[in-house]
Amino acid sequence: MRIQARLAAGIAFAALALGFVPAASRVAVPVAQAQNLGQRVVNGAVLDDASAAVAGATVFLRNTKTKSIRSYTSTKEGRFRFAQVNMSDDFDLWAEKNGKKSATKTISSWDTRKDVEAELKFK
Repeated sequence: MRIQARLAAGIAFAALALGFVPAASRVAVPVAQAQNLGQRVVNGAVLDDASAAVAGATVFLRNTKTKSIRSYTSTKEGRFRFAQVNMSDDFDLWAEKNGKKSATKTISSWDTRKDVEAELKFK
């Protein structure tokens, strides 16, 4: 019996190595979920407490794992844009100007949007 068991195991291993998978086992294998890979764009507007655009604010995008920071100066329309933001990482996003700081927003790796629009408002 030992020889038969070894022979059967060897045949099964060879079949799997060559890509032959019995139909019953293919049905039992769970389908993998798509991973959140790739790049996204994070953009938006910096606003004051009256919802007017804030030009010249510094907008920060910090990777929560590596702590690396990217910055952008808002346009005269108060707009900012970060391209090529890794979708598999989490980020903190906030704006600062003249000693004021907006609330911090989180850009999550669970968020599957390729284009994230955020509003950063000073109080």
